[in-house]
Amino acid sequence: MTPDDPADRLTTVNDTIAKAARLAGRAPGEVTLIAVSKTHDAVAIRPLIIAGQRVFGENRVQEAEAKWPALREATPGIALHLIGQLQSNKAAEAVALFDAIHSVDRSSLVAALARAMDKAGRRPDCFVQVNIGSEPQKGGVAIADLPALLGEARRAGLPVKGLMCIPPADVEPAPYFALLAKLARDEGLAGLSMGMSSDYATAVTLGATHLRVGTALFGSRA
Repeated sequence: MTPDDPADRLTTVNDTIAKAARLAGRAPGEVTLIAVSKTHDAVAIRPLIIAGQRVFGENRVQEAEAKWPALREATPGIALHLIGQLQSNKAAEAVALFDAIHSVDRSSLVAALARAMDKAGRRPDCFVQVNIGSEPQKGGVAIADLPALLGEARRAGLPVKGLMCIPPADVEPAPYFALLAKLARDEGLAGLSMGMSSDYATAVTLGATHLRVGTALFGSRA
């Protein structure tokens, strides 16, 4: 394998996921790999599509609108996940474009998404983002406020599938992943969007159902 070949990188990541899943007594098919294509253009994305990857993640609505319609037209069956922060005034665009939204984190966004979904007749899967490390610079609902926000989202008709988190940088992520898994269990949610390029194997062993992997698939950004 060559580390610069996208197909080889995809194989390596999938093999790592499968190994971690087996160690945890899980089936590899329980885990969805989201290739985080933010800041990457169509030229960089196409080799992964050719290699068989079908689920991609973007941080910004505007960037996704610019590059994905043509890519999806060329290859049916691609699923797009919004993994970055979402402004309420972009809710309609997000509902129209994405198949899942991982960053639901406040009442105003719940209301905006509910209105957009009702109007569009389209209901992307939703994950509620939790500020798992109580970091002021990060998005996500505070742990103490999670039950109330989930109640709002459910009453508004959002299809809440699980929870999402980004652990603090440069610390062992396992305790944060374990905490998110406990919060999800307590709320009766099966989905866990957690784990990135540096820690996705750990996330799989602790129950991740959706991994957001960028650098390990696309290489380091310039």
